[in-house]
Amino acid sequence: MEHEAFVQRVMQRVPASKPTAFSFQSWKHGGRPTAEGFGIMPIAGVDPAKIADAVMDIDHYVGNVEHVSISRSIADDRFVPPAALRFYQKVDIPVLGSVHHELVLHRMGEINGYTVCAWDVLRSETDALSKRDGFRSDYNQGAWFAAPGVLGYALASAPKRDDVGFLKWKALTKGADAAASRVLKANLEGMARWAARR
Repeated sequence: MEHEAFVQRVMQRVPASKPTAFSFQSWKHGGRPTAEGFGIMPIAGVDPAKIADAVMDIDHYVGNVEHVSISRSIADDRFVPPAALRFYQKVDIPVLGSVHHELVLHRMGEINGYTVCAWDVLRSETDALSKRDGFRSDYNQGAWFAAPGVLGYALASAPKRDDVGFLKWKALTKGADAAASRVLKANLEGMARWAARR
């Protein structure tokens, strides 16, 4: 499973000791047009169980997770909650438009002291979506890593090349890599806030 291999690559970069400040790493993988990125930081009060429950609460992302305009779970006998969940999501990216995809989110349990939830794109289901509603993801993998007082977030994503013009492609690949550190830090802080108020 691609999400498991992704998590393994990230775990190789998780610091051996608890971080004292936000840190970010990125690396190229498989000749893809964007790098994989990982941010981790100490956040007082982070409760791994609450983080995992918030991450899996797909039907309540709108209004709680920044830029998500549609997020809904989809019943699928292949992916049964609470272990896994299929969902559709649309994300509005300022200036650049909307991306949408179908994904599967997995509870992966505890790995090296971190409670991990990770997702991967459903390729055929995403390919079947309409380009009129937004550009589609070519790949989209990510994971949350939570330990007491520590939160990490990793992401690898890019649009389907044929769905966007040249300038938008550059903004969503080279530009996304340049902005990744800031975006991941904001996502970490946002998820921690939401989990804390649940």
